[in-house]
Amino acid sequence: MNSFSKILVTFLLLTAGVQAQNEVYTTPVETEIADTTFVRLRDYSNDFIYDMKYATEDNFLKAKVYDCAECMLRLKTVKALIAANNDFLKKGYKIKLYDCYRPLDIQKKMWKIVSNPEYVADPKKGSIHNRGGAVDISLVDITGKEVDMGTPFDFFGIQASHNFKQLSKEILSKRAYLKKVMIKNGFNSFDSEWWHYNLKSGLKDKVANQKWKCD
Repeated sequence: MNSFSKILVTFLLLTAGVQAQNEVYTTPVETEIADTTFVRLRDYSNDFIYDMKYATEDNFLKAKVYDCAECMLRLKTVKALIAANNDFLKKGYKIKLYDCYRPLDIQKKMWKIVSNPEYVADPKKGSIHNRGGAVDISLVDITGKEVDMGTPFDFFGIQASHNFKQLSKEILSKRAYLKKVMIKNGFNSFDSEWWHYNLKSGLKDKVANQKWKCD
């Protein structure tokens, strides 16, 4: 091999080495997010309807306690909720959200307005909403019309209970359907409120005061 050939081979080897290094450094590194991380549901799915009641005055408190309408949850809750919603979508329904994660400061604000444990959880103990593992939901049909569940959201009467059977067969069927799908996807129901569901694996998470930015 003459001198020119040697120089050419050396150049080609160096070029290949540089390209290989660039490939190593330019390959994106995927960061795994812990299941307990708080995330925005909107960033993971566009298949939900939002009616975040506590970001308005249209609630039993008659006061706006959130600065903006946002659904934050722990990632594991988001995954389970999306799985449930996918089941509903197959049947022509989708989840409508009334409330999601509730920071502890918001719980304190609610307690100050209504200091009654029958309606608001005492912030000293905290609730599953404060842990990022609870959602208040209903269903809408393919036209966007909310399914009749017998009572409005946050109705504090016996008629809101899963155990109340003096309702039409259609309403009882829709409540049972909502409950069945949610339980299948890792949630527990709350007997006195047809709209409230807790993620089973979120019950032991710590009460949090995670905040979000309003756009």
